[in-house]
Amino acid sequence: MPALDWAQPWFAPWRDPGERLASRIAAGEAAHAALNAGGAPVRFTPQQSLPGGMAYEQFIFDTGQCPVRPGTHDFFNALVWMRFPRTKAVLNRLQAREITRSGIGGQRGRVRDAITILDENGALLQAPPPLWEALLERDWRRLFVELRPLWPQAQLVVFGHALLEKLAHPRKDLTAHVWCADMPAGAMEAMDAALAEALSAERLAAKPFTPLPVLGIPGWCEQNQNFSFYDDSFVFRPAGQKKPIKQARAAPAS
Repeated sequence: MPALDWAQPWFAPWRDPGERLASRIAAGEAAHAALNAGGAPVRFTPQQSLPGGMAYEQFIFDTGQCPVRPGTHDFFNALVWMRFPRTKAVLNRLQAREITRSGIGGQRGRVRDAITILDENGALLQAPPPLWEALLERDWRRLFVELRPLWPQAQLVVFGHALLEKLAHPRKDLTAHVWCADMPAGAMEAMDAALAEALSAERLAAKPFTPLPVLGIPGWCEQNQNFSFYDDSFVFRPAGQKKPIKQARAAPAS
């Protein structure tokens, strides 16, 4: 597993126990064995423990075992199980219920799609109301420039393990799907309890998320101290504006 820069702000909530467990894996311990020292409510097992043809989520629900592959993707998923055990259990239960109801065909359906968005790319925000208003309106200049003095009062936790994996090599366009509800301040245990309580199939089906380019957060990227950083319309798009399409370069005339 590659080395991770635990000093980065997006990794701060995961540094304990992440840094310690990553060191054990780097020293040669099998990933599943090292991760079982983290106190998750599931038992981590090698990927080979997942029977062929069985849905990953159903296997976790039926057995209480979570298969892991080497690398950062499943490593971060395991950390989320450790720090958000109630939320992960609810998401897994909802996934299993949807699989029982609809099977594992080509389309997952709205509920499973939303679970995947939250699980892979979600983020949780505790912030003063003006920041929430600007975020929901996608008023990026107001959010990141005019209201910049309010950001020390805010806390963003990257919940999605795929987004955490991508942030090992941060890019300006990395965008979280923020759960549209203010989280309690302070300990992650409180966030876990609040999110687990709020989750339901009905609420997830409505896809209650809003986008947030995470490197726009003050203190998360040195370049955003120059406010022209936010002029990039490929990243900071107003509400309703589709992603610009890059035109293919015309072939030279013969």
